[in-house]
Amino acid sequence: MGLVCRVAEEAGIATVCLSTGRDLTAQVRPPRSLFVNYPMGNNFGGPSDLDLQTRILRRALSMIHDADVAGTLVDWEEEWPKTFAYFRGK
Repeated sequence: MGLVCRVAEEAGIATVCLSTGRDLTAQVRPPRSLFVNYPMGNNFGGPSDLDLQTRILRRALSMIHDADVAGTLVDWEEEWPKTFAYFRGK
């Protein structure tokens, strides 16, 4: 995705890459990246955790204005919750 972000940026579209693979993201160096140290597929946290999902999304979007150096990689400050309740559909 980092390479796609670069192409979009060249076309004038601001991007933020949400990553769960810090080492690969650091190598590719997308214009702006937020590293979330959560299990793959859970970049925005667990299912139905709207509060956490909103916080991550807002932090990622704020990077469009906050990150003024190309290749900025920021670590999400919250750890994966110790307990994780899977979504159970009705």
